[in-house]
Amino acid sequence: MRQIAHESGVALGGLYNHFHGKAEVFEAVLKAFHPYHEILPALLAAQGETIEAFVRDAALHLQKGLENSPDFLNLMFIEIVEFNSLHLGKLFVTIFPEGLKVAQRMIQVGGSRLRPFPVDLLMRSFMGLFFSYYITGILFKQVWPSGLESNSLDQFVEIYLHGILLEGPPEPASSAGG
Repeated sequence: MRQIAHESGVALGGLYNHFHGKAEVFEAVLKAFHPYHEILPALLAAQGETIEAFVRDAALHLQKGLENSPDFLNLMFIEIVEFNSLHLGKLFVTIFPEGLKVAQRMIQVGGSRLRPFPVDLLMRSFMGLFFSYYITGILFKQVWPSGLESNSLDQFVEIYLHGILLEGPPEPASSAGG
């Protein structure tokens, strides 16, 4: 708290007038600088007449929103390591209803082509896949083989939409009668 007060040019007592401790300071920082403020409206504005077009557009919005928040990963690591994800639960209550709207839009656009997953799982899978795209892009950017990043978001979208298998499950082996 002393360091925060010093860096912000506020007396320590003045800081304690607004926050009881560093956990409250961090919660305020997380709420103020979490990219959901930009990402959720962008995801809700995603366009596409087909599920493929909609997911691609939403993924682009998500990628751009995260790229505009270079400190987001640092905030997440501090939250997980320092505060044991204490504040994310509170933030989840704010983010979840808006995220469900994105998943409901996916269901609306996808129609009968989508498998019947619960809407919250659909939202979680979308967010999870593209956060993993973002995080691995940051963590391994310096060591990626040349050219690996070109077209990688499209490939992530393709994996999300269609999986990694060329076709459905294999036919069960027929037993030879005898």
